[in-house]
Amino acid sequence: MTTVNQTAVSEFLLLGLTDDPALQPLIFSIFLSMYLIAILGNLLIILAVSFDSHLHTTMYFFLSNLSLNDICLITSTIPKMLVNILRQDQSITYTGCLSQVCFVLVFGGLENCLLAVMAYDRYVAICHPLIYTVVMNPHLRVLLVLLSLVISIVHALLHTLMVLRLSFCTDLEIPHFSCELAQIIKLACSDTLINNVLVYLVAGLFAGVPLFGIIFSYTHIVSSVFRIPSSEGKHKAFSTFGSHLSVVSLFYGTGFGVYTSSVVTDSTRKTAVASVMYSVVTQMLNPFIYSLRNRDMKGALRKLISGTASPS
Repeated sequence: MTTVNQTAVSEFLLLGLTDDPALQPLIFSIFLSMYLIAILGNLLIILAVSFDSHLHTTMYFFLSNLSLNDICLITSTIPKMLVNILRQDQSITYTGCLSQVCFVLVFGGLENCLLAVMAYDRYVAICHPLIYTVVMNPHLRVLLVLLSLVISIVHALLHTLMVLRLSFCTDLEIPHFSCELAQIIKLACSDTLINNVLVYLVAGLFAGVPLFGIIFSYTHIVSSVFRIPSSEGKHKAFSTFGSHLSVVSLFYGTGFGVYTSSVVTDSTRKTAVASVMYSVVTQMLNPFIYSLRNRDMKGALRKLISGTASPS
């Protein structure tokens, strides 16, 4: 195969989820619906937390940041996919593709860190309630979000800058609906050993440490809850972290599913379909999980909706 220097690469081709033109309108409708639901749901969470003074707490501060991050994460990929389907054009520029990779890594990494921070918040609230307000003060919660953002940006820039050193072949087709780091590395004709080692090494560090923190937090949380003598007290404790545990299970469960599908099948299209659960469905379902399982959030959303519906 002919090698093309990275500076000569002008665009990649996103093959999407299927080659069948008859299915494109259906795919467009489904993804547009999921995108709008995710945007509206997460936006409602942010507005409810902002306008209801009862929700001006550390837990809901992290939740509003998670919702904002979900909006950014799903916006990094879906609009470009929808535009390509409308234009019947599979191309994405080289710069646009690398930018998409960078943004997905930033917001995906930030989601990972925020879930760990939220687990730590619940750990302090349930296991050390007497010092909760002292430990989780406004300065610390802002610092934790900023630190998570910085870590995610460093993680994303590290991978993106390492991709810049690669040279690509004439085959620039990506069997996915978005630019994915692993797929871009596979297209390279130059040596990708450093990139592949970096992917596993950094993934083990940036994903492993937050996951360990979540497991540590919930191990202590569950242990503390089971020591509560009354069933009413246990139910109240579970209600404070049940939504977050559901979101954590959804995020890591779908992520593990994507990884498993890529290992057990050679079909990159099947892997792309599986990644929809991880990169689209999770962001769409998060607002429903937090609103349906949380009495305070349901009350705030009712007040927000009734306030916007009532005449001034």
